[in-house]
Amino acid sequence: MRESQIENYLKREIEKLGGLCLKFVSPGNKGVPDRIIILPNGQVIFAELKNETGKLSALQVKMQETLKQLNCRALVLTCKPSVDKLIVELRDEL
Repeated sequence: MRESQIENYLKREIEKLGGLCLKFVSPGNKGVPDRIIILPNGQVIFAELKNETGKLSALQVKMQETLKQLNCRALVLTCKPSVDKLIVELRDEL
């Protein structure tokens, strides 16, 4: 599955939960995650999407670490089953 297909699938599934799955673009800041997920309970999650063979760049690894140090939930999703697992978790939290 291509990264774009995983990203589109994530967006559709988050919207089914009543949330937003916004494309994250931050000019001048490389390595930011692909998507910001905002859920009805106020939870915010940063999601980097990769296909199963994709690897994080050094800047993406650093940004993931930085977000986690700031107590943010930052995830890397690499396939449809990883999105499905997240959706089940989120459904339980909502």
